[in-house]
Amino acid sequence: MNLVLFVFPLLLSGLLGSIPSAYLVGKCRGIDIRNYGSGNMGATNTMRVLGRRWGFFVLGADVLKGFMACWFVSLAWGNLGAAWGHWGAVLGGVIAFITHDWNPWFKFKPVGKGVSCALGSALFAVPIAMLIGLVSFLLTVFISRYISLASLSAALTVLILSFVFATPTPYRIFVVVAVCFIVLRHKENLKRLRAGTEPRLQWGKKEIDN
Repeated sequence: MNLVLFVFPLLLSGLLGSIPSAYLVGKCRGIDIRNYGSGNMGATNTMRVLGRRWGFFVLGADVLKGFMACWFVSLAWGNLGAAWGHWGAVLGGVIAFITHDWNPWFKFKPVGKGVSCALGSALFAVPIAMLIGLVSFLLTVFISRYISLASLSAALTVLILSFVFATPTPYRIFVVVAVCFIVLRHKENLKRLRAGTEPRLQWGKKEIDN
């Protein structure tokens, strides 16, 4: 494979991951999302600040960029064989996750938890496990109204099911790494959950009237 064709898909996956969906939506609504709510550039904070419609839009956009990052590298590297395609998808997903969380457009500062982007990658790598994980997420949100708890529930569900189902080894490794990152990025949320101070999602409420 030509070196350019080998490296370019990885660069594109990094570019996809770095697209700051929440920030761009905030700018379209006339605000800097970093100055409101938790300050995170993610779907949860967007939902709290601008409402469910925009929160779900950011969620979909971030999931899509994680999926596309895996798909593009897998497609390009898959010409070398199935194993290359699997490892390419893993690298694409990891790079997208890194540039999503430590965004180069914002001086590589942590800007989110990376759950949506990681779930998009998981949707490509382990689609059935991911869909069941989504059910776990929705049920946990509905019952507890804790987005952080729902995110962790979905991540752990996907992790367990990736070992229950027949899954290529590269994808299992990816899921393990992604879940470890997600848990680490939620360590403050876990402390607040134990202390009973984690904010619940307030249905229909938003900080900005738009």
